[in-house]
Amino acid sequence: MISPGMGPRGEHRQGRSAGLAAWVLCGATLLATGCGAAGGPAAAPPSQAAPAHPSPAVPAGQVLSPAQRRAAARSYLAIARPANRRLDADFDGLEDDDRDDLAGARADLRDAAATERRFDRRLLALKLPPPTEAVARLLVAANQTRIRLTVAAATSTSLSQLRRYEPRLTAANAPVEEAARVIRSQLNLPPPETD
Repeated sequence: MISPGMGPRGEHRQGRSAGLAAWVLCGATLLATGCGAAGGPAAAPPSQAAPAHPSPAVPAGQVLSPAQRRAAARSYLAIARPANRRLDADFDGLEDDDRDDLAGARADLRDAAATERRFDRRLLALKLPPPTEAVARLLVAANQTRIRLTVAAATSTSLSQLRRYEPRLTAANAPVEEAARVIRSQLNLPPPETD
């Protein structure tokens, strides 16, 4: 039922609105270019300001060593891969909703929301370089919007009502996907679909 987009929802499908997707892309691009060119972190938007205690993994302004980058990449993949597999299973179940199983579809959506919340908590707990940490916070903010929509869809009382959520659920994935692509790029990882 729900279109799978480019890949698993841990790095997920497509975005809530063109405006939010553009904002995330613009912010992530500025962070990536600003940090790459200046050797230090670019300023995050006021609503996404860095935490009072920056990540101890890499002090602000310090260039990441290859070993530190590999460690951050391994940590990211350790949470992204299982979340992606779980979300793929949930959304494969939704795509099979030709079976007319509302209870199963609702359970898949609830599980997807729980997986997304768990991924967000784990992502924010990672020791990431400051520019990547800033993009991770953007990803989590976009994902929170998607989680609220997923939870709302899970309260559907009919399959036709649930199917009406499909365009919005599909659209809610773009900002998360774009932020995941930027994170992976900053950590020298392949795009999500090549895992």
